[in-house]
Amino acid sequence: MTVPPGVERVLFSEEQIRTRIRELGVEISAAYAGRDLKLIGVLKGSVFFLTALAQAIDIPVKIDFLGISSYSGKTASPGVVRIAKDLDEGIEGQDVLLVEDIVDTGLTVRYLLQTLAGRGPNTIGLCTLLDRTSRRIAQIDVAYRGFEIGDPFLIGCGLDFRQHYRNLPYLAVMNPGHFD
Repeated sequence: MTVPPGVERVLFSEEQIRTRIRELGVEISAAYAGRDLKLIGVLKGSVFFLTALAQAIDIPVKIDFLGISSYSGKTASPGVVRIAKDLDEGIEGQDVLLVEDIVDTGLTVRYLLQTLAGRGPNTIGLCTLLDRTSRRIAQIDVAYRGFEIGDPFLIGCGLDFRQHYRNLPYLAVMNPGHFD
């Protein structure tokens, strides 16, 4: 395995991630047995995780995506989120699982869950590959989590640095000197 210069160390290997996603697929399949499930991915980071997760679920699934923009600069209040790309189809009366790459403060996910709940789904839950509870500000219920993590800046499996490294098949700690 060739490690690019931006990687300080691998935190979770490709095999560890595959194994955990298979376990999540079993849990989700059992929880939603006998029902159709709609997975909603949050672009762009969740694409890799959502794809692998959908393949690990053995009940019928539909897939849709949301794109969001977060503002934390001088022109807007911190944590302000807007939907830049909305769902292609409605979710009224459906069982929905929001799929994220990482949950950090919880502010964005809380906003998305509240927005989606207002659209009348039968149920709505949250699944994330990474859960950084140490930074949690908003109380949210994470129904399914791949790994709980600490504070390092991570790349790979959809997580990026300036749109790079999303395609790494493992999760790695970013080399702090590479931020310059």
